[in-house]
Amino acid sequence: MAKRYIRWFKDLSIDDTALVGGKNASLGEMYRELSAAGVRVPNGFAVTAQAYRDVLEANGAWARLRETLADLDPDDIQSLQVKGRQAREIVSSCELPEPIVEGIKTAYAELRREYGDDIRLAVRSSATAEDSPDASFAGQNDSFLNVQGVDGMLDAYRRCLASNFSDRSLHYKHDNRFDPFKVDICVVIMKMVRSDLATSGVMFSLDTETGFRDTVFINACYGLGENIVQGTIDPDSFHVHKPTYQRGRRGVLKRRLGSKEKRMILTEAMGGENLVMERTVNVETSPEDQARFCLEDDEVLQLADYAIKIEHHFTVRAGKPRPMDMEWAKDGGDGKLYIVQARPETVESRHDQRILETYVLKERSKVLVSGQAVGGRIGSGAAHYIRDTGQLGDFKAGEVLVADVTSPDWEPIMKVASAIITNRGGRTCHAAIVARELGIPAIVGARNATERLPGGRIVTVSCAEGETGAVYDGELEFAIEKTDLSDLPKTRTEIMMNLGNPDIAFSLAGLPVDGIGLARMEFIIGEYIKAHPMAFLHPERVDEGERAKVAAMACSYDDGKDFFVKTLAEGIATLAAAVYPKPCVVRTSDFKSNEYAALVGGRAFEPDEENPMIGFRGAIRYSHPDYSEAFALECSALRRAREVLGLDNNIVMIPFCRRVEEAHKVLATLARNGLERGIRGLQVYMMCEIPNNVIQIDAFSACFDGFSIGSNDLTQLTLGVDRDNGIIAEDYDERDPGVLEMIRLAVEGCKRNGRHSGICGQGPSDYPELAEFLVQHGVDSISLNPDSVLATIARIAKIEKGT
Repeated sequence: MAKRYIRWFKDLSIDDTALVGGKNASLGEMYRELSAAGVRVPNGFAVTAQAYRDVLEANGAWARLRETLADLDPDDIQSLQVKGRQAREIVSSCELPEPIVEGIKTAYAELRREYGDDIRLAVRSSATAEDSPDASFAGQNDSFLNVQGVDGMLDAYRRCLASNFSDRSLHYKHDNRFDPFKVDICVVIMKMVRSDLATSGVMFSLDTETGFRDTVFINACYGLGENIVQGTIDPDSFHVHKPTYQRGRRGVLKRRLGSKEKRMILTEAMGGENLVMERTVNVETSPEDQARFCLEDDEVLQLADYAIKIEHHFTVRAGKPRPMDMEWAKDGGDGKLYIVQARPETVESRHDQRILETYVLKERSKVLVSGQAVGGRIGSGAAHYIRDTGQLGDFKAGEVLVADVTSPDWEPIMKVASAIITNRGGRTCHAAIVARELGIPAIVGARNATERLPGGRIVTVSCAEGETGAVYDGELEFAIEKTDLSDLPKTRTEIMMNLGNPDIAFSLAGLPVDGIGLARMEFIIGEYIKAHPMAFLHPERVDEGERAKVAAMACSYDDGKDFFVKTLAEGIATLAAAVYPKPCVVRTSDFKSNEYAALVGGRAFEPDEENPMIGFRGAIRYSHPDYSEAFALECSALRRAREVLGLDNNIVMIPFCRRVEEAHKVLATLARNGLERGIRGLQVYMMCEIPNNVIQIDAFSACFDGFSIGSNDLTQLTLGVDRDNGIIAEDYDERDPGVLEMIRLAVEGCKRNGRHSGICGQGPSDYPELAEFLVQHGVDSISLNPDSVLATIARIAKIEKGT
């Protein structure tokens, strides 16, 4: 009789879903198969589906439930609320048969022997249809934490059974075509991890927004993880690159500091030994804790290790790729990290990888609010602020849902919204998860959206511009572009892309390119670091106001140098990860002196030049006393990206190198800073953008492994046209015969010396005749802005076919 109702994790596998539900089956599979591999899962047992059926049968509940739900219309919110409550009351009033009670008590006693008499329990629902590759059932049924005592455990068990008929669960079953009488509720009873005393969160073995499969994405907060799911706080987030991690190069690829305004903890016990659960309460997180990451790097890497092992195991079991969605918790008592749930990811992993779908905003208007973008889509409609569940019936299909946060009870209106905007939450909160499943755009963590978006105002919600989503005033035009990548021809000429923004790197990873031909370091410095590198090294030379800004930027790091190096390294590595193992050509900083001066603290370190375009710029800076310390930080970041994070597909490229003597000097400077050409496979390229680079291509070829023709500067210096001067802009033309001759000589010089030749610029996509010219002369690669890649591939293939 015991096995009829109770099954221990050690006796379960993923094949037992019909017996014990998806959550139990997954936990059992991991406990049994992955504990030896170092993946920690708390022990526990399952109360079976048979127990659920016997409870209802013994109490004559089946007929009453069928009568109650006979004419249920889940889209009628009022009817759903009334009938759902009646169904739950039927189940809650059921008496538990004695054999089930005794089985649970006996198993509980065994858990107490293993973990001690003061064990706290997690009692969690586990539906027989949940955690499948097609339906997650995430958040549809109830779970209870910190359960104590026999009576409390049995009461929590009964509540879990009743939650099979929660409003959200009934609606979810209807939408996914599950018969509510054929989905049984099993229950997990396991040792609770005391994350209320530490940290917890969720993680995925892919990027949730783009479907990029080479990363582990981790969200983390202080205390219980419910704050992440509810969207109550903005969590910390981390990415770890799976391919390089598996090669032994282990570091955090990318991180984002969340505000983590609150920490969910447990209050004092009330009601004594037989309490169902201790109440939870949100307390303010101290400013000091908000300003630091809640996980150390080694903890992030341990979680990534768990994720990689779990994904690999379930992939092998399924016989096909199986990206996973996991919950983790750190125990404040023993300080260890545990996996408390794992299920197949059910949104991005189901997308057809051969079809590239891109949403493109055709116009812009005033930005009303912004926040974290969920998905890459665009939607528009009238804003409608919903304060609580009592207003759900007022919402109309096609409106933009605006709320502080959402919960599973809101899902009937979420599925008819054109977009969702919330004040709070991160990329794995409830609003984000549901929006992703429904395929609608959402912006979470928009902070004051409910105040700034009055009801009825027409807005456009764009999540198609990177990790930051924007709410624009009015209804804006946008297009949806779909490309079948399997139909694209393969070209002899390598087609690469220009990319500087790490936020959009993963979304572009699906483009059929041969790598990144130009990764602009100055974009990362300008957008993510925002301060002059020398300001971190010599804050005493910066005025008081800017010194405070510089200090605030680095408050989550060891010091300013640590902030600059890690932030720049992670930006570089993220770009390289998007195309790994294909090459990523990273150009060292190429700000002009006036652009450096515009950075925070920059005025203290930059000269005031009449013509910065041809002034203190490029290679000459790197060994100059006024910048050499800063360049050492750039080199440290490049080394970290290559050697610690393992993105050794990075190729270093030197800009604006005027003379051969300067080339020797910059190579020596690189070597002094640990970046010696040829060591650890390091290649060094040069921007070929000065007429002297072309004239002395043979001499420069002795110094560098390849060249990228910078057509912008080469055109202006060949024609003597300042490209920033609008008065003479009409004389700037990359197709001028003199410029074309310079390009021809550069390409032929590269061939003659066995060096790579490429071009990075918009010219080949803007001017078909320039692309034809390059192909005819045998350029090795053409690097384009991402929006030009697909059209240019077709054009180049046609040109090659005719040559």
